Amino acid sequence: MSIRTVLSILTSKYFDEDLKAAVEFCGASGAHLTAVVICMGASPTTGGYNSLSTVWLDERQREIEELVKKAEEIKENLSRTGLSYDVQDVYTEFAFAREDIAERALYADVVLVGRQACKDEELQKRVMDGALFQTPTPVIINRGRRPLSSTSKSIVLAWDSSDEASRAARQALDLLKMADCVYVTMVDPVSRERVNGEEPGADIASFLSRHGVKVQVDRVASGGNRADEILRQHATDVNADLIVMGAYNHPRWQQTLFGGVTRNMIEQSSMPIFMAH
Repeated sequence: MSIRTVLSILTSKYFDEDLKAAVEFCGASGAHLTAVVICMGASPTTGGYNSLSTVWLDERQREIEELVKKAEEIKENLSRTGLSYDVQDVYTEFAFAREDIAERALYADVVLVGRQACKDEELQKRVMDGALFQTPTPVIINRGRRPLSSTSKSIVLAWDSSDEASRAARQALDLLKMADCVYVTMVDPVSRERVNGEEPGADIASFLSRHGVKVQVDRVASGGNRADEILRQHATDVNADLIVMGAYNHPRWQQTLFGGVTRNMIEQSSMPIFMAH
């Protein structure tokens, strides 16, 4: 997948760092940047006789005016970059934010969520729910300070033969082809015909190699540790710039109740992660 349109999600509270990262990513890849600055307001409150609270109305108007100012600030910033860009300001309620994000993610090749946006847990959750689960668009989430590069030299591809992992590999193919090495990483792989084949990792390695990807298959033992911990440690060991993985290959309610690789990676990884579902 060629990256030609990048959707950068920005929180209206603070965005300078995330905007800078998005500009650098788009500049390096020659992509159009759609910067969406979002403010999520509370649901309406009512006063007497079921009338809308004047306090709520005043607060809403103040937030909208502030959002417009932030959007103008972003436009002014981007006008000096030489990039192809557009800026959208979105004032929405918590209940509708995921739909607003999904609507815009449909027309992007990838969605970027930076460190500042990640600090807003409510916004981060709605980006994942909207972009990742309601559109075919992958998400790159980077909650650490490591800069996001459009030309990663070392990439870890978390592989478990799932549909989600396959989709992530295909959507990240352009990034994988530019890397010096892609480490196809399997945690405690099982050698079964309907799971990983007789030689786990061999099939995906052959597939990627035919696309010109330089691949190394790493089968890693967990030693009783969590798979997400092993993946993060292995990515550190090989000095990876990016982790590519499928998201939520088990029902989300199970992940919510019992934890899971995806949720733990989102919450604890300081390395950029490319996710597809």
